[in-house]
Amino acid sequence: MFEQMMDNKSDFDLTSKSTFSSDNDTFTSNSFAALLAKNNVPISHKRIADNYLVIKKIFKFQACTGRISNVEKSLLEKYDFNILEYTTTKQMFDELILLQKWSLSDNEALRNDADAIMTIRVRELKFLEANRYAAVSNEIYNGYKALEQYMNEISKFRNNRLKP
Repeated sequence: MFEQMMDNKSDFDLTSKSTFSSDNDTFTSNSFAALLAKNNVPISHKRIADNYLVIKKIFKFQACTGRISNVEKSLLEKYDFNILEYTTTKQMFDELILLQKWSLSDNEALRNDADAIMTIRVRELKFLEANRYAAVSNEIYNGYKALEQYMNEISKFRNNRLKP
């Protein structure tokens, strides 16, 4: 029965697969982002995502601040996070899971750091999108795509993929 359903599957696939994926891989990074978004998403993440998508739709990141500061970079290093350009998809999903847990923590300092890191990540994403440039142009280091997919999934202003 399952094989029959798989045979009826359309050749059109909305998800993107890595070159390391085989044809049988149906669980992609987009699927994981959707599952992650169904998790207990903190309100602060939703607020950051809403802000990000509204600014993206209205201004398209024409006016954008520069790269992150050394203080922000040291906060990322405190928790052993790479800058966004050097982050893989798996690292980004692991980081998002941690940030979700930390944002819901009883420890106020950890909550504040988690929200600050999320804000830093979105600033990095805005910078990459505004400049259409990444220092590393390798398929492995595309954590920024995972972050953008997560933002789309948790925001109430997300892009409707299926339009009537």
